[in-house]
Amino acid sequence: MLVAGQWRAGSAGTFGVADPSTGRELARVPRAGADDAAAAVAAASAALPSWASAAPRERAEVLRRAFDLTLARREQLAFLISLEMGKSLADARGEVGYAAEFFRWFSEEAVRVGGELRTAPAGAHRILTLRRPIGVTLLVTPWNFPLAMVTRKLAPALAAGCTVVVKPAEDTPLTALVLGGLLAEAGVPPGVVNVLTTDRPAELVGRVLADDRVRKLSFTGSTQVGRSLLRQAADRVLGVSMELGGNAPFIVLDDADLDAAVDGAMVAKMRSGGQACTAANRFFVQAAVAGEFADRLAARMAALRTGPATDERTELGPMVNERQVEGIARRVEDSVAAGAKVLLGGSRPAGLGYYYPATVLVDVPADAPVAREEIFGPVAPVVAVRDETEALALANDTETGLAAYVYTADLARGLRVSERLEVGMVGLNRGLVSDPAAPFGGVKQSGLGREGGFEGIHEYLETVYVATAW
Repeated sequence: MLVAGQWRAGSAGTFGVADPSTGRELARVPRAGADDAAAAVAAASAALPSWASAAPRERAEVLRRAFDLTLARREQLAFLISLEMGKSLADARGEVGYAAEFFRWFSEEAVRVGGELRTAPAGAHRILTLRRPIGVTLLVTPWNFPLAMVTRKLAPALAAGCTVVVKPAEDTPLTALVLGGLLAEAGVPPGVVNVLTTDRPAELVGRVLADDRVRKLSFTGSTQVGRSLLRQAADRVLGVSMELGGNAPFIVLDDADLDAAVDGAMVAKMRSGGQACTAANRFFVQAAVAGEFADRLAARMAALRTGPATDERTELGPMVNERQVEGIARRVEDSVAAGAKVLLGGSRPAGLGYYYPATVLVDVPADAPVAREEIFGPVAPVVAVRDETEALALANDTETGLAAYVYTADLARGLRVSERLEVGMVGLNRGLVSDPAAPFGGVKQSGLGREGGFEGIHEYLETVYVATAW
């Protein structure tokens, strides 16, 4: 693990990382214990004063070097992402480019952290506001984007002047370790970025959050785990950013260009094999075009080549682990039992690895598991609806509200539907919403705060008010 600029073994032994394509152990990595957690926080705390006071341009140039190095090592990083997470090489290369852009974007934002000067309404004094880094930050990242979910948090934290402890997911720790070395090469001083790996996340995170020197938690993961972390953060009144679960509706209205809608659905549903929080989860299609849309989507999904993630020919790789496959299979089986019909796929293949086939379900009851729960896999349930009113009612009938997609030829109609969707992000005639220059986040139980965009750096800054007069 990386602590205070040094590579160290874990004080609690090691754990294995599996190759999803075969199910076999790929590597063993250190398991962080109490001593490692304390050492990482101590290193981040010791490095904080000098990093926080460094010139914004200095921090910006480090981030820019990190951007260049990430792109220079695109193939190495993409191969590693495919190897430990299971997404195709094409998707992994896309992730590397996306991840690198957070370094570039926040290298530019680092020099634009400002403040304000106003005259108090009474005229007796001036109101001066300053921005300063919030302090030592714990970043807890998921397995589905092993590189991009780290850089989306890490880049704004470093740009703001914070120091960090990164805890990557137990399924995909290797990419984060490589990134730690890359950042040191880019000029990040020892102790500014520390990477702890473990397969006992609750234990490690609890220890770090209990340390008085830690002032911020940024987490991406399930809503269930997010609730638990919020309770822990409340004990110390920590600053919290959370990007939690999604259940994204994909609405196709009867005037939509179906070719464009299917193209968008393939991106929104099948990027990373459907293992994305923004993945289209429920397809609400007006009845007049529902059958044709489902047939076209099934034809496109059936044409995807399934295979080992690191094979250049693979378009749909394995899921990340056995638990994930079992969850997908259960939701599909229960939905078929509830009345859904299988148009494509629907059953797990035999053999090694954590595979689940591209699947399209039709005649899906609105209360079927695949229409109520986040699938996180290559399953597209199609629900026929009467009109946009019914589509909106079903789309908003969920405790989460991260992303949504709308396809229509009528821009005014599309904007009207977009405004009524209870989500933080909408793809209007687009199957991809993620952009480092845009604010990423949701409403309801999909999280707190925003990552990326102009807003992203503010999650790691505090405002100081100075009253003065002259």
